[in-house]
Amino acid sequence: MSKKQKHMLDTIRQEAKFTASYTGRETFDERVMQAMQAVDREAFVFVSDKDLAFEDSPLPIGYGQTISQPYMVALMTDLVDVTTEDVVLEIGTGSGYQAAVLSRLVRQVFTIEKIPELAESARQRLKALGYDNVEVRSGSGYHGWKEKAPFDAIIVTAAATHIPQSLVDQLKPGARMVIPIGLPYMHQELMLVTKGKSGTTHTDSVLGVSFVPLVMADDEDSINPYDGSNTG
Repeated sequence: MSKKQKHMLDTIRQEAKFTASYTGRETFDERVMQAMQAVDREAFVFVSDKDLAFEDSPLPIGYGQTISQPYMVALMTDLVDVTTEDVVLEIGTGSGYQAAVLSRLVRQVFTIEKIPELAESARQRLKALGYDNVEVRSGSGYHGWKEKAPFDAIIVTAAATHIPQSLVDQLKPGARMVIPIGLPYMHQELMLVTKGKSGTTHTDSVLGVSFVPLVMADDEDSINPYDGSNTG
């Protein structure tokens, strides 16, 4: 492990302690931290940004999109609490970094990217790096991936104005989804959605975040994330 990688992991651990009063997690699962160590973030950023690859900050990846900061990738991964037998859906492939981290922890990752050029470059990058349990699809992630559902977890890496019912429907009973909710470039909250055995959902607000917007259809039903038993 390089000094830069160690710095990234140490920063994630410090951030976890700093935000524990919001997230309820002073530390992240060691499997998550091992996955963060195993995935070389340098391979998912522009050559011009390689010196910044292990800094705890988002970086541009083109087309107005970003690769999330390492702490946020670790937090969202930790929140969904996956196992080695799980099948996970990611909405917003980007450069493929979050999918690569997930692939070290689960059986299969399905990931959708709305920008065709990013989807293709991520597909090629993940294949070249040997992430064989990741399948990339180009298209809108708003409706999920019905053919591969239900999922043990869903991670959405762009901010939605509401929780899409289409994604909730594709969660297995007992499964979790993490999704940023809020208006574009305004206040957003990272929400943890848990689907009960009976199909009912419980939503918790984790902490304030800032994500690029998720493009959604106008005619889809939604769940108000502030109804019911939310916590701050």
